[in-house]
Amino acid sequence: MAVWALGINHTTAPLDMRGRFAFASDQIAPQLHGLRQSMARPPEAAIVSTCNRTEIYCAGDEAALDHTLAWLAQSGGISANELRSHTYRLEDQEAARHAFRVASGLDSMVLGEPQILGQLKDAVRVADEAGALGTTLSQLFQRSFAVAKEVRTSTEIGAHSISMAAAAVRLAGNLFEDLAKVKVLFVGAGEMIELCATHFAAKNPKAIAIANRTLERGEKLASRFGGEVMRLADLPERLHEFDAVISCTASTLPIIGLGAVERALKKRKHRPMFMVDLAVPRDIEPEVKALGDVYLYTVDDLAGVVQTAQANRQAAVAQAEAIVDAGVQSFMHWVDQRSAVPLIQQLNAQAEEWRAMELARARKMLAKGEDVDAVLEALAKGLSQKMLHGAMAELHAGDAAARERAGNAISHFFLRNKR
Repeated sequence: MAVWALGINHTTAPLDMRGRFAFASDQIAPQLHGLRQSMARPPEAAIVSTCNRTEIYCAGDEAALDHTLAWLAQSGGISANELRSHTYRLEDQEAARHAFRVASGLDSMVLGEPQILGQLKDAVRVADEAGALGTTLSQLFQRSFAVAKEVRTSTEIGAHSISMAAAAVRLAGNLFEDLAKVKVLFVGAGEMIELCATHFAAKNPKAIAIANRTLERGEKLASRFGGEVMRLADLPERLHEFDAVISCTASTLPIIGLGAVERALKKRKHRPMFMVDLAVPRDIEPEVKALGDVYLYTVDDLAGVVQTAQANRQAAVAQAEAIVDAGVQSFMHWVDQRSAVPLIQQLNAQAEEWRAMELARARKMLAKGEDVDAVLEALAKGLSQKMLHGAMAELHAGDAAARERAGNAISHFFLRNKR
């Protein structure tokens, strides 16, 4: 059984390239179906898609990395050659190592961040519900979750990390003298926006508003922070009211355009606006960054802020990598054992056939009134002969070299206690 992984992330591909391959949660199942049906022998498969990465994990009789690359390139509307330079392609233990490092937060933009583990679990659940998750990938991910848990409980990998949400607050604090005088607008109502709102709320801003397509979900989040809720359609007309805008939605197209921001700045008489676009694909048109009174940051721009206290984390990273290594070895041992399963099943079936035959013969002998000890002796002798017949035949067949190899194997399997 081969295991392979192919992906792009924040270290291999720019934001706009990642945006081409960002799958919304409701797209994952049909994409999995399309990927598997594109192959002659559909593999086990799972797709992980977050703001910082899109990864495909597969397991099958043999690795099909080129086909997987071609399929992903087609889904993003570019050539395989163009995509190739932005991907990493991993097989077997390296694929397992990558999955374990991702689950443990070792491959994240924010070292040790816990969100990716939940995102991985969601990806596994979707793959399972889609019927794409088999025994091998299930083992891979369950073991990755166990490794991640050990890393978090046994090391301080996340103790010095700065989350994206905290980084956004820090950058806002650099621009505004007093965040208590700032009006903040959050666009979206997902987990990342909830985290950002929690961090900003701790600074007691002047006002908080939530703009979301679904008012009910927006109201629920706004009520937590004493904020107001507004329709996404009203955003262009009210954008000028806010000093800080943090956006993270699942929209496939930008929802805050250059024209809307220009009009907002004019109404604000060019008072500065702080904007953070945490979405992939982008929520805010990239041209906005060129405006003189706008400070726009994307997830990639936050990388320098979140990668702090690196020296303090080196010891924790070394510990975490050791845990990952042990997990990889354990998983590959399990995979190697799985390759022997068909042979084990055949051996068990053959032994059961012999047992049934000799037992049936013994019962007939007993029914005829033959002596019990004689029947037991015949039963034992019959089983022994059947078990040794193949070995004896090998010892008497072939040339000298073949007999020597057979002798060594038979000695190893049948005469262990005689050595």
